[in-house]
Amino acid sequence: MDLLVSNPPPKPLMIWDGECHFCKRWIERWREITAGKVDYATYQEAAARFPEIPIEQFKRAVALIEPDGEAFFAAKAVYRSLRYRSSRKWLAWSYDHVPGFAGISEAAYKFIARHRSLGSTFTRLLWGNDVRPPTYFWARRWFLRMLGLIYLIAFVSLWVQVDGLVGVNGMSPVSRFLPAVRQQLGPDAYFLLPTLCWFDASNAFLHFLCGGGVVLSLLLIFGIAPALLLVVLFVFYLSLAIGGQVFLNFQWDVLLLETGFLSIFIAPWQLWPRDLLLWPGSSAFTKLRPDKPISSTASPVSRAGLFLLKFLLFKLMLMSGVVKLTSGDDSWGWLNHSFHWSALTALDYHYWSQPLPTVFAWWADQSPEWFKHFSVAFCLAVEIIVPFFIWAPRRLRLMAAGLMIFLQIIIALTGNYCFFNLLTIALCLLLIDDAAIGTSRQDLRAPTSGAPNASPARTGRALPNQLCSYAALAVIVVTLPINAWLIFSGLKPQSRPPGWLAKFYEQLEAFRIVNGYGLFRVMTKERGEIVIEGSSNGIDWTPYEFKWKPGDVKRAPGWCAPHQPRLDWQMWFAALEAPEQNPWLVGLIVGLLEGSPDVTGLLAHDPFPDKPPHYIRAMFYRYRFTNSEERRQSDAWWKRQELREYLPTISRDQLR
Repeated sequence: MDLLVSNPPPKPLMIWDGECHFCKRWIERWREITAGKVDYATYQEAAARFPEIPIEQFKRAVALIEPDGEAFFAAKAVYRSLRYRSSRKWLAWSYDHVPGFAGISEAAYKFIARHRSLGSTFTRLLWGNDVRPPTYFWARRWFLRMLGLIYLIAFVSLWVQVDGLVGVNGMSPVSRFLPAVRQQLGPDAYFLLPTLCWFDASNAFLHFLCGGGVVLSLLLIFGIAPALLLVVLFVFYLSLAIGGQVFLNFQWDVLLLETGFLSIFIAPWQLWPRDLLLWPGSSAFTKLRPDKPISSTASPVSRAGLFLLKFLLFKLMLMSGVVKLTSGDDSWGWLNHSFHWSALTALDYHYWSQPLPTVFAWWADQSPEWFKHFSVAFCLAVEIIVPFFIWAPRRLRLMAAGLMIFLQIIIALTGNYCFFNLLTIALCLLLIDDAAIGTSRQDLRAPTSGAPNASPARTGRALPNQLCSYAALAVIVVTLPINAWLIFSGLKPQSRPPGWLAKFYEQLEAFRIVNGYGLFRVMTKERGEIVIEGSSNGIDWTPYEFKWKPGDVKRAPGWCAPHQPRLDWQMWFAALEAPEQNPWLVGLIVGLLEGSPDVTGLLAHDPFPDKPPHYIRAMFYRYRFTNSEERRQSDAWWKRQELREYLPTISRDQLR
């Protein structure tokens, strides 16, 4: 029932039942959404001002009274109040123009109004005591610091290896790789391989990129000019990823690049952003502007930028799960087109067949069969079901964050996956809003008279931040079709994208800003290891021991994460393929025969320190963890069986 009142208020006025606990919670949300454009009062206070409206009407539903005297009730009142927030105007338009929308809305409102205690219970269960629009100042602060730490780890880890991998005397010199590509592809090579190494591919420049990345990462950790730093960090790491060729083609490398690129859209553009530069608890935290909460003076957290990063986490987790079920590998439980508990055998193999297991993987491999099956089911549930809770109300969202973080910690305990787990955990931090940290922290929440993530006029948003939000919206429009197809391709591995989409994806792919994911799509059920041996006379052979990959069966599996020994990782992949599929392996053999210190420095030690060997060969072994009884008897962590020669004997004379 809409009507006119004779004494209209100067501003739109929402009138509600002050004795309704359900209403109290949701009115606070509406108050922040409308950001001072609508006044609020209980009918116990305001009913006498509007005698035209019966008290029973106020008790049944909220009322909105406009300055022109029009009064609206129930769902229509709610939607009309939201017209004062530009992003919510579509609701009022839909109420007036979309067939059936008004009827469904009013029916839903009537049901909730009649069951307010039930609604209040569900509100507490799903949101807690604070249903106001979430803010993410705490999450942004610690996410960006953690991202700076991960960039630091990535640059330092590569810096100590870069000479031996792609340096001038390394296994696959970038100084030879780029000219060869340029000769083959012509000018297109510059766009297909966007790297600063086109200007300089010397060892000194590679060290400049790594060292510069270290300095910039440290500045990002301390919150200095974060947006600008993220731009440069992305360019530096992309340059190294392209120049690093196969050695920097891992999923965590592209995940870091995609995360780093999207993070630009939530980072402040100020040189000294208050909410990032200051550490909670410090005296400066309150001395700088003690009269104002952080959210009223800090750069707003872009909703579009936050959506991009949350969607990246959603895509990463969901694709990681669905590709396992659609791969055709029955060890993930999918047998004869149906799910079987007894077929959940992936962890029967994974602990000892993964690239670089930790010592905890040996202990996990001794666990009962039922526990391994349960662990596989838990992993699939967290990767396939839990990601949808990213978009759910607060408590379900926090539960999703906790489960995903827990899964990453368990994975990190049993396998050396470099900075991948840290990066996924950092993305999970963006699911924790400020109210979840503590509603009493007024340094993180703006006053209710203005929404912290509201329009530029209310927040005083600087022009660069405003432009960055528009750019984030453009990135959503551009990348969402590609991301949707990538997720669909995980469900339908043989699917092909439309021609226009495939062409567009090819153009973006070189920049690693939109990627598909899915580790361990097919479980490796045999562990092959390449053991490289050197000899001075062709009779007595001495093995080269790597720093982290299995070799000596009595050496316990080590823990190197978050550092990534990229040669050790590459040797695991080489064991799955033929030698001719790994041209970098030739560079490794040549480096060993020539005694290159850059190459031998990547190994645990050089068994030929005085003079390089005259001969090199590679033998192929089958490795597997020992069981408890075998370990007690032999003191060995591994058992192995020689299978064949992987690479025939190569002499130094052949190099000449």
